[in-house]
Formats: sequence, C-alpha cells, structure tokens
Amino acid sequence: MKNTFYVTTPIYYVNAEPHIGHAYTTIVADALTKFKRQRGIDSFFLTGTDEHGINIERKAEERGIAVKQHVDEIVDKFKTAFARLDINYDRWIRTTDAAHEEAVQKLWTLLKEKGYIYKGHYEGWFCGNCNEFKEVEAGDENPTCPTHLKALERVAEASYFFKLSAFQERLLKYYEAHPEFVQPEARRNEVISFVKSGLKDLSVSRVSVKWGIAVPDDAEHTIYVWLDALSNYITALGWGNEHFDGFEKYWLNEVDGKPVSNALHLVGKDILRFHAVYWPAFLLAAEVPLPKTVFVHGMLLKGGQKMGKSTGNAIKLETLHEHFTNDMIRYFLLREVPFGQDGEVTYEAMIERVNADLANGLGNLASRTLTMVKNYFAGQPPRAFDAEADDAKGVRAALTQAKEKFDDEYAALNFSRALEAAWSGIANVDKFITDNQPWKLAKDEAARAKLEAVISTAYETLRQVVLLVAPVLPHTAKAIWQQMGLAGEPLQFNPREATWGEALEIAKVENVTPAFPKLNKEKIVSEIENSEDHQAMATDSQPNAPSDASPKATTGTTANPVAPTEAANKPSATATTPSSDDTKPATVASSEKIAIDDFIKVELRAATILEAERVPKADKLLRLQVDVGEATPRQILAGIAEYYAPEEVVGKKIVIVANLAPRKMRGFESNGMLLAASVGENGRPVLATFGEEVPNGTRLK
Repeated sequence: MKNTFYVTTPIYYVNAEPHIGHAYTTIVADALTKFKRQRGIDSFFLTGTDEHGINIERKAEERGIAVKQHVDEIVDKFKTAFARLDINYDRWIRTTDAAHEEAVQKLWTLLKEKGYIYKGHYEGWFCGNCNEFKEVEAGDENPTCPTHLKALERVAEASYFFKLSAFQERLLKYYEAHPEFVQPEARRNEVISFVKSGLKDLSVSRVSVKWGIAVPDDAEHTIYVWLDALSNYITALGWGNEHFDGFEKYWLNEVDGKPVSNALHLVGKDILRFHAVYWPAFLLAAEVPLPKTVFVHGMLLKGGQKMGKSTGNAIKLETLHEHFTNDMIRYFLLREVPFGQDGEVTYEAMIERVNADLANGLGNLASRTLTMVKNYFAGQPPRAFDAEADDAKGVRAALTQAKEKFDDEYAALNFSRALEAAWSGIANVDKFITDNQPWKLAKDEAARAKLEAVISTAYETLRQVVLLVAPVLPHTAKAIWQQMGLAGEPLQFNPREATWGEALEIAKVENVTPAFPKLNKEKIVSEIENSEDHQAMATDSQPNAPSDASPKATTGTTANPVAPTEAANKPSATATTPSSDDTKPATVASSEKIAIDDFIKVELRAATILEAERVPKADKLLRLQVDVGEATPRQILAGIAEYYAPEEVVGKKIVIVANLAPRKMRGFESNGMLLAASVGENGRPVLATFGEEVPNGTRLK
C-alpha cells in the first residue's frame, strides 16, 4: 500500500466573493497537508472553483459583462484571498479548464455506454443557487428554497437522467462495509436514512442552461453542474485526460489485492448529499474506486445563526487581516471550532483565544525561555540532561504523552483536541519554570548546575512544541525556530523523529521578539464596529423584525417551559403549543387532572428524525424532516437549537403529536410537535425517546 495522501476542498462556486467559510475549509486542508508532509507522507492538496450553471449566467448578466470575464474576475479574487492566507495548494482546478471539460465528457460517454444515462422529460421546482431540484409539498404554488429563502423556479424540459435508483442497495452495502466513508457518524446516519427512504433517477442535463459543458452528441443539452463539478476530484489528477499523471499516484491504491482510494473530501453539510450519494454512485457506475472518506464539517455561526451577508453577521476576510495575523486566524478556527460541529465565531472570542493561548501561552513560553538563554548563558542554550531532576523528567514524560495524543487526534481530524494536547505541554513546562524560579537560581553561583538543567528542559520543550504546532502556525513556528538559533525550519523536521535532548547545532540566541503581542479587545472591537463596512452590512441586512425576535416556544418543545422557581430540581414532561402572542409556551401543571377523552384526542406516534438543520434568523429553531411511517416525511419545527446541534438529533427515535394543526413559522410550515422533558432551572429539554425498537407511526396509548 502506497504511503500517499490526497485531500480536497469543495470547489467554490463563483457567484460571490470569498468569505471566512471558504477560508475555513481551505485552511483545514492546508494545515492537514502540512502535517502529513512533515511526517514524510507524499501529499497532494486540491482546491479550485466551480464555474458553470444558470446562476453564473445571471450574475454576469446582472453585471453586464461576458460570463467568462465574470468567472475570471471572481477566480482571481479567490486566488488572491487564499494567497494572502498563505495557503499552499498543489493544484487549482477550474471547471472551465479544457482538460476538465474533456474528461467530464468522457465520463458522460462512459456512463451512457454502460447503460446508466437515458433521455426523458423533467418537470419540477429548481433553485439556481443550489443548482438542484427541490421536493415541494403538494399544493404549494409559491415554494421557496429552505437554504436561500428565495422563490423556486418551475422548470419543465427534456432531460437526460442518471439511473441513481439502481444504486440504492449498492450504496447501503458500501456504507455498512465502510463506516469510515462518511464522517462524523451523525452525518453517516443522515445519509443512510436518506438513501433508505428511496432514490429517484437524477436529472443530469439542462436545455435551459447554456453556460456549461455540452453533452456529447447532443449540443442542445449541457451537463448537470453537479456531475461536472464533482468530477473535478479525479479529472484534476488526470483521469480522462493526458494533462496530468497524478491519478495513479494519489487516487488509486490497493488493499488485499483490491483497488481503493486514499482520498479525503472535506465538505460542508449543505452539500453532503451530493458527495455522499450522487458522487459515489457516479464512481460505482464508472467502476472507479470511491474516496476513502467524505468528512463533513459544521457551519460557522455568529449569534447562533449561519454567517452570511443577508443576516448582517458575516466576518469579512479583509477585516480579519486588519486586526489578526494569518496564524492567529488559523489557530482560532482549528482550536475554537471542533471539526465536524457548528461553531460560534466572533471577534471577541478570537481576541480572547489569541491572548490566552498564543500570547500568554506559546508566545510567553518562547519569550521567557529565550530571554533567559540570552541573559544567563550569553545566548548559548545549555544542553544539560545527564542528571534530570524528577520534576524535569515529569515535564519530559508529559510532553511525550502530549506528542502522541497530538498526532492521534490530528490524524483523526480532531484538531481542537490535538491543540489542547500541545497546550497541555506548554502549561506543564510553564509551571515547571515558575516552580524552579530560574531568575533566583541565576543569582546563586552554587545553583549554576540546576539553572542549566531548568533552562535545558524549558528550551527543549519549546523546540518540541514548535515542531508539533508548525502545521497550524507555520509562520510563527518558523520565527520562533530562528530566534532559537536552529537551522532550517520546523516543517522540515518530523516531530516523531525529534528525540529529547538530541545533539543539535545551535547558533547564538540574540534577537528575542514577542511572537504574539497581546491584543486590546476594547480597541479592536470598537474599530470594527465603527468601520464603514460593518455599519453598511448591518444597515443593509435589517430584517422586518429584530433578528433575536424568534419565538420563545415553537411547535416542538420549549427552551423554558416552566418558570425557573417551579422547575428547579423538579423535572417535568412537557409538550407545548405556541400561545397567541407566539412567545410564551402553554404548559399544563402536573397537578391538573384531565379526562381520558381529553387524552385520547392527542395522537402520539413514534417517529425517526431523518434530517435536521438550523432555521435562518432563528437561533432557537431546528427544522426537522421526520419519518412518521407515512408516504413522505413530515416537516416539524422544534425550539431545541440552543441545546441540540442538528447532527445530534439525526437518527433519534422520538415521540410526536401527529394531529396538531399545521402552523407556519419563519416561512416554514410545521406539521406536528415533538415531546421532551423540561429539566433543571433553565428548563433544558431532553427528548422523549424509546428504550426498545418501535416501528415509525406506532401510536402511543
């Protein structure tokens, strides 16, 4: 088996300029590639841009310029933004590249020859932003896209179809045999539930879209943008063209005599279905090995809402660059937001994290250690390890453990935990320095040997930590390395091979400058809030009602169903319906009696949550797709987003009120209510579930 690694970001759609969300995924891929290469693994990092589709046509038309000019300009902005972030990709693919277009047409021809593409007619509701047809409830004549909150378009035209339905069982068997294929597990469960619900053949061509790759032998049609875009992961390596020879090297591998792939796709949860259902089906049809893992990260949130210009909560890359270094941005995103989960991002949190971990942590360790080397040893670091004291041995042991945990967690994409492990090593040696008080030892000539031992331990710990964190903090790690008088740069050395106390050639430590000066939170936040961009965004995005005016109780459960004085230490089972003012839940006191006839009116049924996502501009609402044993899943809005992440509830077997009158909230219709217990002083909801398997739709009596 070859020791290679291939990582991809989604290719970014050029209907808008780059923002922090694009930066997040790409920084992760960059930091992961640096980690692999530092450990001697031949790695390839792909990113790029998705440039076809009707939405691109319209954006160019709005601007009054040619489509190619529009995409070229946006691509340049993406490349400039990533260059400014010092992201080092190996290839930037564009779906307008001639080699890519040639390969996509070859893939189309191959799928058609194998009998998986046929011609028919399609009619449905289409979202140009998603480049996807949407399922719409019967009778809804003015549906909107739940993601973009824009009106859907009715499209009826001739279309080619891919036989997606033929792959339902093959995909389910593959998911079962390869649990690592979709991660985290909650997303895997979500995909399995979707596929089990039934796959329909997929429309893979458009007559109404001209800006795309022509269907071979039928130029009236262009190839569906997602078939085009997803193919980039193999066409960029040379599949289907002769412009690159990386496909055999980076995509193909072999385990037990069978072809496999080492590829890792990093994607957002909004494009999970395309990568975990459509893409593997295309590859199975083409008889190409599937990627090893599709890893789904969460959304960056601000104020509990997904970031976006329309909500007025976006964090602009230009603003970040004005106040933070690249390494500060990289560290915050990897440390603050557990990869795979939604994460809150604010300027205040970034400043606090920088000051606590970087300025007071790594920066302080480097400054105090190197200053003592310069002042007490004329810039020549001592290497006195022959007779380590017990506390020095403890520092060494703790660091060894931190290094092992760092590598294990980082390789598993648990970046936050990996960095936490590295910082435990910093905290340990900081305590060691403080306990031994080298500034006092330096005044006592008789304590010279102990001083040498203390500074040797501090210097060596710093060296090991800098090697460890270099993939995350490449510039700062290099700067500290040079101040330490060490040759080369830390990314050139494998931390696993860096043994404690090994012989080194060390130049004189002379110039010691702070790696991370402390940031003034009040000053920076004030400057950002008073900036023209910030004020303009806030003004442009004002909704009809305040952004925090989401209902206190929703059709579902409630965040605070009982007053705190009643709820403290007194759990209660609660089902709620919105009151007339849409803010206060209606609750039933536990002592109030009802007749059996009243209870029978309430139809309680078992159900499974298939999908879950946050409702835009409503920080307490989750929008759920729930299987109640009916022909199609129900949509239910539940006020549990403050306590449950979407991925935590997918796959849960719950109890719902099935005969509640439908109700519209935030532009979505809710058809039912789920049950939860209200626990503790704050009325934390705990979903009512089953201890045994119960078929969906079973009525509770």
